[in-house]
Amino acid sequence: MKVLVIGGGTGGLALAHGLKRAGIGVTVFERDVLRTDGLHGYRVGIDPDGSRALKALLPSDLYDTFVATKARDPKYFNMLTEDLKEVLSLEIPASTDPVESEKSISRMTLRQVLLTGLEDVVEFGKEFVRFEQHGDSVTAYFADGSEATGDLLVAADGSGSRVRRQYLPQAKTEETGIIAIAGKLPLTEESGKLVPPKVFEGISMVFAPLGLSCIIHVMEFQWDHDGKVKQGIGGNTEELIRQWPGLQFDNTRDYINWGLSAAADKFPANVMDLRGQELVDLALQLTPGWHPNLRRLMELTDVGTCFPVNIWTSVPLDPWPSSNVTLLGDAIHTMTPGRGVGANTALRDALLLCRKLIDVRDGRTGLVAAVGEYEAKMIEYGFDAVLKSREQMSANDPIHKPLIGRVVLAGMRTSMRLVNHVSPVKRRMRDKMLAFRGADRDEAAFEITGPSHSEAARANPS
Repeated sequence: MKVLVIGGGTGGLALAHGLKRAGIGVTVFERDVLRTDGLHGYRVGIDPDGSRALKALLPSDLYDTFVATKARDPKYFNMLTEDLKEVLSLEIPASTDPVESEKSISRMTLRQVLLTGLEDVVEFGKEFVRFEQHGDSVTAYFADGSEATGDLLVAADGSGSRVRRQYLPQAKTEETGIIAIAGKLPLTEESGKLVPPKVFEGISMVFAPLGLSCIIHVMEFQWDHDGKVKQGIGGNTEELIRQWPGLQFDNTRDYINWGLSAAADKFPANVMDLRGQELVDLALQLTPGWHPNLRRLMELTDVGTCFPVNIWTSVPLDPWPSSNVTLLGDAIHTMTPGRGVGANTALRDALLLCRKLIDVRDGRTGLVAAVGEYEAKMIEYGFDAVLKSREQMSANDPIHKPLIGRVVLAGMRTSMRLVNHVSPVKRRMRDKMLAFRGADRDEAAFEITGPSHSEAARANPS
């Protein structure tokens, strides 16, 4: 069996690790020319679902490196006004469990971790054009004139998936009506003092009039500006970071990142064409009455890191007849960042599909049947996450309306302030907020093993 994975994002690379460990032939075709190419975003939260998937799919030493390269754990989830006044602050329980815990990860760092050990699997500079199915085989064609044939083609090529557009033309995505501007700035003595201690140590959301909101993260890692392990780290963590070859490709250093979002009607019509300083200037224009420290964060932003995002979401899709082409992650269930589960859902996909392909390897089922079992479950939990994520980010929310929005915002602030002063209610809210993240334990005990001796002999008679 040979699997062709289109796209070297989180889900595709995680799947490749699992298949490689299982002795299943796999090649990943990545459009970027180099492993350091592309702007892959900033922070991503990996919940216990995502951690379990990575624990099962990655070699054990690489999973340990993944844990060692995460940022400092957030201690609080904060809700703030635009003048930096606390509305609600929930303490996030500390955890030393390397799997059953929330992790803040740099997207570039995660990419470099996942590329480690796949040097013989990933082909860069491969822009997918189309595929053809030929009975039991499928051929992918690329812009450079090359092609590749395998038994299964997996679309892991993101929300703009070319595979999806060809394979499932009925699958639609649509705008949520929300636009965001993202940027980051180095964590320095000046920038670190611009936010209150709880904001520095947590994940914070600013909710402001006109439906504007801003998310703020402070990301501190265990290596310094020069890429050297910081003093006082020590132990196995220091050794893992020092020996990890992916660090030489990783430009991640301590930073603060922010994302300002609102309904599209608050932005100029050409916002998606703006870049760099133009986006910083726009963010400042949208926030004239905000606290000077928040505006100073925007002023200090590295303009080369700014980009606009038009937030789209998938439209739930009825099941389709399974074949030797399938999809995972954003290629099939693009979702808003409203609940922060996009990457985790892609990792669940990767683990589930890997399990099903191991069943094929071991002769317990046929390929198309295994794909069908994977898709049935993936469609259920994937589009459930799509719908719940959309509830958190939609221009139809009353908070974006001119008059009623102020009433909604005032009511939300009042209720959150009340909760903030009643400890038992705060704990229940926190527990409920965390409950949906990492709630799927079906894959918790799964371990990947290589093919048996007899299976290996059948696969390689020579």
